[in-house]
Amino acid sequence: MTKSARQIAFEILLKIEKDKAFSNLAVDSAVKAYCPDSTDCAFISRLVYGVTERKITLDYIIGNNLQQPVKRLKKDVLVILRLGVYQLLFSDKIPASAAVNESVKLAKNNKSAYASGLVNAVLRKVADKGFVIPEAFDDVKRMSVLYSAPEELIKFLTYHYGKDNAEGFLKASLEPKKIFIRVNTVKTTPDELKVVLENDGVVVKSVGLPNAFEIELNKAVYGLEGYKKGLFHVEDISSQLCVEALSPTKNSTVIDVCAAPGGKTFTLAQYMDNTGELFSCDIYESRTKLIKDGAERLGLTCVKTRVNDACKYNSDFPEADYVLCDVPCSGMGIIGKKPEIKYKKLDDIKELLPIQRTILDTTSQYVKKGGRLVYSTCSVNPNENRKICDAFLKEHTDFVSVKALPCVERTVDEGDYLTLMMHTNNCDGFFIAVFERK
Repeated sequence: MTKSARQIAFEILLKIEKDKAFSNLAVDSAVKAYCPDSTDCAFISRLVYGVTERKITLDYIIGNNLQQPVKRLKKDVLVILRLGVYQLLFSDKIPASAAVNESVKLAKNNKSAYASGLVNAVLRKVADKGFVIPEAFDDVKRMSVLYSAPEELIKFLTYHYGKDNAEGFLKASLEPKKIFIRVNTVKTTPDELKVVLENDGVVVKSVGLPNAFEIELNKAVYGLEGYKKGLFHVEDISSQLCVEALSPTKNSTVIDVCAAPGGKTFTLAQYMDNTGELFSCDIYESRTKLIKDGAERLGLTCVKTRVNDACKYNSDFPEADYVLCDVPCSGMGIIGKKPEIKYKKLDDIKELLPIQRTILDTTSQYVKKGGRLVYSTCSVNPNENRKICDAFLKEHTDFVSVKALPCVERTVDEGDYLTLMMHTNNCDGFFIAVFERK
């Protein structure tokens, strides 16, 4: 029997809950396995990501309509209730009757028939009462329930960026996800690509950044004719700005030390007009293959993939005019796309800090005198960003800091450094620092 979209969403969410699987990987795996049509695929994704990003909110609402603590519910029943509440309160195209009845059906079809009455009762209460946050809540508790964020994260963001920015950032993380693309200037122009995309039924919007568009479509990006022909690649505005901060020129030597899956490498190659040498590296061969395949699709022949450990100096690399050091990080800036990240403990990043510092120290050795180095993360945690860079400059007196993208709006003043924020810059949270070797 063919599984329903809600059944598939339930199984994905249960896997995320029990196995701590990443939502994006779990969705991709399930969609490939069951091959539902495009409408089902979109619905499944919306349910999985919606429930995952609003988990704290949903559990608060469920708890208000239960006579027992939420933590006493079996995971299967809790996931069914979360799905039901999400459909009732956060998915306006689903009738309340369908949300309730389909949730009861899920309980009966997944060895939880004993709880079908409870599911029915709780969801009918939610449908009647809706969702209101008590006025007695302080700002931290209010934001936690409203934006489904741990109180620890809210206090952290408020301390570093102020209450208004913390709230703006968290609110933006729940907004519909946008798709940004980079025009492959080696093969086409923005005007030409716009025509190709619109002929394929895609809505194309300018974003104020050269060679970049925001697109809206009702099918997979990978099925577009322009994608198959290598006329563009998908890349968030934050990553495109990171490459602009480096701005390599024609016939230069460039090293991208932590490059997979390759978006920044492809944009670097386009800045270089597909000339010179661009060494694109990752520690795993399977990930360098992703870069190689992408470069071949885009026709970027200057890209040379290398399996390399960024923590260890590699004497095989030549001196470089430009080096991009986009290090592994907590991902605090991309909680809108990977919501499970926001539920992690802040202390979990401690093991990353020495790795980030080691990669920056090692990477700096490849930069020739007069060359440029960019350090970046997809995080808004100053411990991974500003503090790492300050320590680097203190110990590497042969490098100086340069103001990163002075024309880009700054949420906070960090001197030469730039932290991009979702609510301010219409892109992922991201950090960029630019150094030049004397």
